[in-house]
Amino acid sequence: MSEINKLKIFNDPIYGFITIPNALIYDLIQHPYFQRLRRISQMGLSYLVYPGANHTRFHHALGCMHIMQKAVDVLRFKGVSISPEEENALYIAILLHDIGHGPFSHAMERSIVEDVHHEAISLLFMNQLNVEFEGKLSLAIQVFQGDYHRKFMLQLISSQLDMDRMDYLKRDSFYSGVAEGNVNSERLIQMMNVVDDVLVIEEKGIYSVEKFLMSRRLMYWQAYLHKTSLVAELILTKVLKRAKELTEKGIILHCSEPLMFFMQHKITLETFDSENLDLFSQLDDFDIISALKSWQKHDDFILSSLSKMIINRDLLKIKVSDEKIPTEDLHILKDRFSLENNITLAEANYFIFKGKIKNQAYSKQAEPIRILKKDKTIEDVVEASDQLNLKSLSKFVTKYYICFPKQLV
Repeated sequence: MSEINKLKIFNDPIYGFITIPNALIYDLIQHPYFQRLRRISQMGLSYLVYPGANHTRFHHALGCMHIMQKAVDVLRFKGVSISPEEENALYIAILLHDIGHGPFSHAMERSIVEDVHHEAISLLFMNQLNVEFEGKLSLAIQVFQGDYHRKFMLQLISSQLDMDRMDYLKRDSFYSGVAEGNVNSERLIQMMNVVDDVLVIEEKGIYSVEKFLMSRRLMYWQAYLHKTSLVAELILTKVLKRAKELTEKGIILHCSEPLMFFMQHKITLETFDSENLDLFSQLDDFDIISALKSWQKHDDFILSSLSKMIINRDLLKIKVSDEKIPTEDLHILKDRFSLENNITLAEANYFIFKGKIKNQAYSKQAEPIRILKKDKTIEDVVEASDQLNLKSLSKFVTKYYICFPKQLV
């Protein structure tokens, strides 16, 4: 196929037309590893709360690449030197930054592919693609890992004001209908500059940064940490843990071969070889949903009950509180549930449990968002802002939850 046919465009509901900048990017998008992202939901089980939140990580990755193109244009216009090789590395790194996400990723990371973070798997995919593409991803991998000498390039990919956050807030707000999450990414990008190899936002863009941070806080409480999304993800984690437990006991469960492999084997980052990576690349949301549909008819009370909860959206009751949940409350509920259903107290842990969630819109410990003032000095946005609420956004807010079956209310 000639290169001219590879310069396609995508029609995106957020940005309009997204152009593929070159043939290499086209080939990466066409690769089965990347095409898998079409089958990975961006917001996990949030569609159980917001029916429109069915967009995928494929959407998100393309959106990130698009706004990275805008950022490169703006920085070049302001005199920042970015070579064609560096430009391409930025596009590849941001395009592939989420390629390691598994189906309903956070539930997977806490149950089946334990202790292997999606960013580590993203890097494994990038290294494998680099072999296939004869070293053309080497610079992108350097930038992604933070090993490249130009630090502002990493900040564009991974920081408190990166292309990833700018796209997912705008996109998730659009598809979920949570209007409070909408951010003005165009304005933020127009205000970007680089001083002493550090990404800065010009002072006149400070209000857009404040709005961005406030939007992030609201999206976490209203969407990502919404109590129904939270309990659905916790139930899915419990389902997968139970499935793995039964598999280890020699009980055969019906599911796809890749899912069965990860249930039968404990895979660590050290043992995550190219064969395992290939199996992981065959896993997507459909494997999990298909398994749940099968498992809801299983003889095991725990596996079938929890699977039905997700399939039929008849979830556990969840109560969220500013105060810690007394352990005695848990014991009373477990005793009653285990007696009523003739299961052990250990098995009742699958249905009755507690935990906590944290939300911090801005971290003062991480790389700061720097504001370039008119007198050319640079300040952390919290110090530069005249908004008192920005200081409060940098504090952790912790909430506590308890989950239990509705019949125990």
